[in-house]
Amino acid sequence: MADTYSAREDRCVTGIEGLDNILNGGIPRGNTILVTGSCGTGKTTLSIEFLVHGALQGERSLYISVTEASDKLLKNMIPYEFFDPKLIEERKLIFIDLPVIYEKLGLQKLDFTLEEIQILVDQIVKVVVELNVKRLVIDSITSICYRLTTEEKIREFILRLGTELSDAGCTTLLVSELLPSAKGYSQYGVEEAIADGIIVLGNLERRGDLLRTLQVVKMRGTTHSRAKYVLDLTPIGVLLVPLLKGGSVEMR
Repeated sequence: MADTYSAREDRCVTGIEGLDNILNGGIPRGNTILVTGSCGTGKTTLSIEFLVHGALQGERSLYISVTEASDKLLKNMIPYEFFDPKLIEERKLIFIDLPVIYEKLGLQKLDFTLEEIQILVDQIVKVVVELNVKRLVIDSITSICYRLTTEEKIREFILRLGTELSDAGCTTLLVSELLPSAKGYSQYGVEEAIADGIIVLGNLERRGDLLRTLQVVKMRGTTHSRAKYVLDLTPIGVLLVPLLKGGSVEMR
């Protein structure tokens, strides 16, 4: 019984039932996960639902928006039936725009030095520690990498950030933009090697319809299904249905 309880304590239950089933109970706590896919595949929606469920479970959750203003993001968010605006009012669910942090730190250049990268990591970790954040989403990591310019800097940034956030007990989703023609799982090929897990979202054309799909390619610390699932975005949350061989969907 003690071992079972300990195992549950070491999991960050996403609250997305299908994903938790795929991961045999949730994301190993403290992992840094790359949520990657092309435009319109549901990366932001899935990530926000992960945070909302965390806030509902009493875990302070933080969304750092790199490009889109948080106010606009909230207006366009799916009206989840389980979402309570009080989560934001009581600061259980927090939204921060990264450009505000850039301005505060004086990081206005398009090309960060290694020293400036450490300054940015320190600031993000400081916010996480001071607010006792247990779930973090950075959307998107690709937009930050544009300012790092080299593989060495990207590797240094993600490695430092992931290590320090894990030490702080924070489970992190890094949203990554992926071109439809890309062969790997990230824009620069560096992010996927460092991340503890990779969740790939995609589009699948079937009989004239464009279906969203989800596949967990990698997840350290747990056994998991590597099958591809059809993903549906609904007011009751993300729904996942197994995609059978041949492209058909398992009906339940």
